[in-house]
Amino acid sequence: MENQINQSEERLFSVTSSPHIRTEKTTNKIMLDVIIAMFPALIASIYFYGVKSLILTIVSVISCVAFEAGAQKVLKKEITVSDLSAVVTGILIAFNIPPSAPWWTVVFGAFMAMVIVKQLFGGLGSNFVNPALTARAMIMISWPAIMSTFEAPIRGTIIVKEVVNTATADAITYATPLGILKNAGAESISELPSLIDMFVGGIGGSLGETSAILLILGGIYLIIRGVIDWQTPVAFIATVAIMLLILGVDPSLIIYHVISGGLILGAFFMATDYSTTPVSLKGRVIFAVGAGIITAIIRVKGGMPEGVSYSILFMNILTPLIESFTAPKVFGKVAKK
Repeated sequence: MENQINQSEERLFSVTSSPHIRTEKTTNKIMLDVIIAMFPALIASIYFYGVKSLILTIVSVISCVAFEAGAQKVLKKEITVSDLSAVVTGILIAFNIPPSAPWWTVVFGAFMAMVIVKQLFGGLGSNFVNPALTARAMIMISWPAIMSTFEAPIRGTIIVKEVVNTATADAITYATPLGILKNAGAESISELPSLIDMFVGGIGGSLGETSAILLILGGIYLIIRGVIDWQTPVAFIATVAIMLLILGVDPSLIIYHVISGGLILGAFFMATDYSTTPVSLKGRVIFAVGAGIITAIIRVKGGMPEGVSYSILFMNILTPLIESFTAPKVFGKVAKK
């Protein structure tokens, strides 16, 4: 009996080093879940735009892995490409590129993402802005014509925009739904593809904007797996919808804004990035609301039809400020007098 009491006391007063909350989740497992979540949208992009979508994605992934390994080798760090984070970044860069973009644009984007944004700031978890979105922004700034030229999908809804003279031949470009809404407004609703087409895919846009329903299903998978919380994407999308109404957008067009462009991709796969968003749930919701407000303002008042990338990058920069107000109190901390 006395031995049992002693054993009970040992268990009661057992002290171990932190962390005390343990999980079986690893970076590799989390990144694998993200890849699985993006895979249906990747297959859809290949179906709607052809093999060039696959080529862009493969080149982007290989470039990200190579640049990360090369940078870690030069900086004499442990090579960690097996954690799959470079693969995720490669897919996301491809998802933010038009299917007509040359292969070297994603190589440039991969260099910016993996070397400049990620490794020079300390590696995974130390970057203060989203690598894939920074890559997209740099490609947009460097080659705006490439990033705003959308060729027709092989299958799906085709909206002819204009014939563009290139150095080699004439190429037909196609308007995206957001481009139509930006340039013509409510009177152009007849030119928009059906909501079914926009949900399923096959409309003008970047590779990752092909199918809203598949992106949503991928996001639900991440929520079920516990990789992301549901509050962040819901707050982001809801804020965009509410702000568009406040800014005077026709209520009948709100659904077109929600399911077109990069809003769903950004809300589920980039506004939920661990490294560049606040730690607390309250902070992440504030982050999402801020990104939603900026996105809506750019779409309605800005010179570009889309604003998701820049809104998330801007809120990435504000993350330390948000965390200074929302960080949970340390248990047992003595307040300064």
